Formats: sequence, C-alpha cells, structure tokens
Amino acid sequence: MTDRIGRRSVLKGLAAAPVVMLVGCAQRESTTPEGVLNIGQISNSVAFLPLFIAEKKGYFTAENITLGERPRLGTGAKVAAALKSGSVDLGAGVITDAFNLAKIEDGTRIVTSLVTEYYVDIVVAPSFQGPADNAPIEEKVAALVGKTIGITGPGSGTEALVTYLFGSIGKNAATDSTLVNLGSATTAAIGALKSRRVEALAFFQPIVQQAESANVGRTYISPARGDVPSLRGALHGVVFSTRKLLDRKKNEVAGFQRAMQLALDDIHADPKEARVLLGQYLKDTDPKALDALMPILTKEVPSSPAVGREAYNTALKFHLDSGLVKKAPAYESVIPESLRT
Repeated sequence: MTDRIGRRSVLKGLAAAPVVMLVGCAQRESTTPEGVLNIGQISNSVAFLPLFIAEKKGYFTAENITLGERPRLGTGAKVAAALKSGSVDLGAGVITDAFNLAKIEDGTRIVTSLVTEYYVDIVVAPSFQGPADNAPIEEKVAALVGKTIGITGPGSGTEALVTYLFGSIGKNAATDSTLVNLGSATTAAIGALKSRRVEALAFFQPIVQQAESANVGRTYISPARGDVPSLRGALHGVVFSTRKLLDRKKNEVAGFQRAMQLALDDIHADPKEARVLLGQYLKDTDPKALDALMPILTKEVPSSPAVGREAYNTALKFHLDSGLVKKAPAYESVIPESLRT
C-alpha cells in the first residue's frame, strides 16, 4: 500500500510541477518542435523496455507527445554529443553517461530512473578456467587479470564495471587486461566469445541469458544477483538531459515521466503481459533467454521514475571509489525536486 501511495504522489507531483530545474546551461536548446521528443538511446538493452512499453501501449500519445527520432547511438558519449547539439531532447543510457556529461555541462539533469541495479554482467565461455561460482569475488576478479575482455566501448558502463572490479584488487584494467570494443550489438558480442576473440564479456543484460541459451557462455560475475555487495541497489539505467533543453520542453517531459510511471506499473502489475512485450522488444532473442530474464527484470525495475537518494549515492560512491570520475554532482544538483525521494 505504501508503494502505491508513493507512486500516486509522484504522478500527482509530476502533473502539478512538470520539472523544477536548477542553475546551469547547455550549448543548444532543443531543435524539435513543440509536442515532439527526440530520444537517443545507447541500444536495445533491457533498461529501455519501459520506453518501448509506453510507446506500444499509447502512453506517449495519451500525453500528446509525438516521438520523433529515436536513434540507437551505440555509446553514452554519442548520446551526450546529441544532447549537446540539441538533436535529441532526452538521452537513455546509464548514470555513467550522465556523470560524464556533467563534467562538461553543469546543467545535466536526470529525469527518470529506469533500473536500480547494476545490470552489466561478466560472461565467460563454459571452458573458462576460474574459481568456483561460490568463490570470493576477489578470486574471481583475479582470474580475469591478463584476459581479453569485450566491452561495448570506452567510457561505457561495461568498461566501468571492469575498471571497478580490477581496482578492487589493486589492478588496472587498462594495463592488466586487454579491453576490446565490440559495440552495443549482443550478436557481435556473443560471436566474439564463441570465436574466442575475447575470453570474457562485460555486457548489458540480456547477454548472459542469450549466451547461456546458446550454450556459448555462463554467468561469472553478476552485480544484479548480489555478487558485488557495494553495488547493490545502485541507480544505473536513467534518462537524462540538460537544463536548457528541458526548460523548452517542460510539459513534454512531465508527460514523458507520467508515461514512464504507467510503463513501470505494467511491468510490476502484470509480469505475464510484460514478458510478451519483452519478446516484442527483443524479438530476435531466444524465448528461453527471455524467460530467464523476466524474474530478474522485475527486481531491477523501480516502482516509479523517482530517483531515490540512497540509490543515487550508491552509484556516486561506486564512480568515485573506482576513479571513473574525480568529481560528481550532488543529488540535489542533478535530480529535479519533483523526482526526489
């Protein structure tokens, strides 16, 4: 009952106060017309399922929002560049991308929480020689030293996890392993593992489920299942933008957030329907992989677009401790007041 009341409060707050922005500026305003939102996202990872659901079920249309361009840009750096140019209004990525943008843009704002677990997994081939599944995390990370590891690209959440894990045992992933940039296509990543171009993958879900269903890989380290205690409950998947872009699109962003609330409600209220929609979203994925993913997804997806302080601070500490960022914005400076909990 408390969760329902909380969600209603968020919806009511979003309706009454679209977005409250703080100081800062962007180089460009939105270049899209009124009522239109261009959304750039990294890939079709599971974090962005709520966007698909909201579009499929007409929640954006009900809010008088027209979705314009929705390119899959491959990396967070490209999403940030699109935001800076004004060619997209919102960027769907991970909090690492928002922190990186905040280094050069003090008007960076997170407008929606999408996933509150670190949904990147380390996958290895079945023949990988390493510690047992129940071995201490330090031993499992040590077994990756000297290995070739596939990531989506530099500055990504996938690289971030490898960097953090290596740093936790006093190693440097950049010099103590070989990181291979594979892009965001899971088919290419699984192909690289199968052909032994790489010995391990750090990749977004549902990479593990796909690799396991194809018998080419297995879960090695999964923060989402609790393998990395310091990352439990971390804010990870987000939609972000800049103050100047949002100032011109206040009503559209408020409507977007309300649509996100409805999509998140759907995932939790009707997992069977959500599983059908997941299959439509990831249409080329083995049904067995999707069946295995669904119970995980319902645990990772938050109950509302609101950004909890604890989830944010867990992510913030991860980035600072790992050296991924030297300075990151405080909660109040990037989270609109209407989304704070």
